[in-house]
Amino acid sequence: MDILRALQAFVKIVELGSLTAAAERLELSRSALTKHLAALERHYGTRLLQRTTRTLSLTEAGRTLHEGIVPLLGDLEALEHRLQEGHERPRGRLRVSAPLTFGVRHLAPLVSSFLHEYPDVAIDLELSDRQVRLVEEGFDLAVRIGDLSDSSLVAQPLGAVELHVCAAPAYLQRHGRPDQPSDLGQHRCLLYSYASDGDTWLFQRGEELLQVKVAGHLRANNGSVLHRAALDGHGIIRQPDFLVDEDIAAGRLERLFAAWHTQAITIHAVYPHRRLVPAKVRVFIAWLQRHLVASGHGETLP
Repeated sequence: MDILRALQAFVKIVELGSLTAAAERLELSRSALTKHLAALERHYGTRLLQRTTRTLSLTEAGRTLHEGIVPLLGDLEALEHRLQEGHERPRGRLRVSAPLTFGVRHLAPLVSSFLHEYPDVAIDLELSDRQVRLVEEGFDLAVRIGDLSDSSLVAQPLGAVELHVCAAPAYLQRHGRPDQPSDLGQHRCLLYSYASDGDTWLFQRGEELLQVKVAGHLRANNGSVLHRAALDGHGIIRQPDFLVDEDIAAGRLERLFAAWHTQAITIHAVYPHRRLVPAKVRVFIAWLQRHLVASGHGETLP
């Protein structure tokens, strides 16, 4: 027996005072409605309605059930409405994970403007360069830059950034300027702990691909630490354009190997597989796509 359906049928019969009227309202046959009522009475082991050819009246047990179940069904209907509304209209708490430096520089203003546009969404933003476990740690989505290792997640491209190899003029004056990527083996490089290619930097010139093993005296799991060290002349860094472009333009850093390119890396929004993606997740991803491209920190990807 579908007890919820039977309880809804019972309440509707009492509300309308007629089996025929309740059957019409519920779009059921009278016999089907009668079966629901009979099943409910068998379930509770007592008669709920006194029925004659002309009248319906509640028994004492029926009155007790009706008084108790009406508010519960009302609460259930309100809950269903909230859940459906949350799927259609952005609302509720949105837990987001993002890389620290990218989050501070570029997500912070986007989150602020998003909250103005969608006041019913509350954002819980965690900035960390570690890759969180979305499902286990209760995140709705994460922004990730670079290779994706977890194939169980849905990945939505947001844009792409290029890695630049550069150093401060002070470092180059003391240690010399490397002419080719292969010269990096003789230099101090500042290493990013979470780089997907480890301590091997990849370069491309036309069809030529080059892998260079690098080493150095500073390794960190955050790009801003390496960026600060590079500005202070401690070594050569390979970091995304959004982190170093302003310093290159101002002359605080010099880009190396103009004839060579490092790989472009993709910015993704990733989220767990779901049949129905909540509206808060869908609109936040669309917001990031639109505004990252508009701000020049991403590009439209197929």
